[in-house]
Amino acid sequence: MRIPIKIGLFFNGLTLLLAKRSSVGGQAIIEGVMMRGKQKVSWAVRKPSGEILVERLPFVSLSKRSKFFALPIMRGGVNLFESLTLGYKAISRSAEIAGAETDGPPANPLREKIEAYGSFTIAMIFAVGLFMFLPMWTISLLVPKESALAFNIGAGLVRLSLFVLYLYAISRWKEIRRIFEFHGAEHKAIFTYEAEEELTLDNMKKQTRRHPRCGTSFILIVAMICIALFAVIDTAVIALFGPYPTVFARLLVHLVLVPLVAGISYELLKLSYKFQKNPLVGALILPGLWLQEITTREPDETQLTVAASALKAAL
Repeated sequence: MRIPIKIGLFFNGLTLLLAKRSSVGGQAIIEGVMMRGKQKVSWAVRKPSGEILVERLPFVSLSKRSKFFALPIMRGGVNLFESLTLGYKAISRSAEIAGAETDGPPANPLREKIEAYGSFTIAMIFAVGLFMFLPMWTISLLVPKESALAFNIGAGLVRLSLFVLYLYAISRWKEIRRIFEFHGAEHKAIFTYEAEEELTLDNMKKQTRRHPRCGTSFILIVAMICIALFAVIDTAVIALFGPYPTVFARLLVHLVLVPLVAGISYELLKLSYKFQKNPLVGALILPGLWLQEITTREPDETQLTVAASALKAAL
């Protein structure tokens, strides 16, 4: 599978990090949906024959097993890591089930594992290069390197612009459009569950496909936190040690801060969902909902059935 598609799936994978009735989250995968409950993770994938294959695995978050990792801020970093690793595992497995990677002789288990980790590493390097290094390098040509606030505002705006353009570009591909349809089905299934209604087609169809806890909204919050936090840290670093010698040195410092950014963003997303009926909070979460016009598509009945099957298994 092409690396850009996997990056798109990673962003889609950061979905529904919180829950109302239960710790239920999800993401769209290839020809299916993954759902994550309190004690189980499941995925339902439609095979080429039309049959829906459902698989379920035990899973309890580290934040549920350790009081330390359940602390505010800390739990957000843990959730981000778990979402990425579980999401990638589900994507790889769904590709096998859907027949997307079955051409040629089957590889041995060791080779498959090496290829999977290699692909994951390349995808993450691609993401860091495109959404972190490139914006920083671009702004370094325009803004003095000792200007922490102006530098990070500029880099943040470039980063956000690249992100939106990237999502729009990949949404034009047939493969990604279909995945975004499953993304819409995932949201509709979880909305139905949160409304305490039966997971029927009629109940799911009437739900909106834009969810305030979607990873798309999470990414926008992350972008804002990056600007503020990186500006503060850069100001301190420059005051103590002088301007960064290279863009790469600044990038390394920012990468170390990513878990903290994720943790703060998680708490803000949680608060925004809790107070979403407040007019001010409602206005703040609107951009994330608007962006879901790109990352979700209206699903058909077969896709809604797949999403319902995955959610039932996770519960």
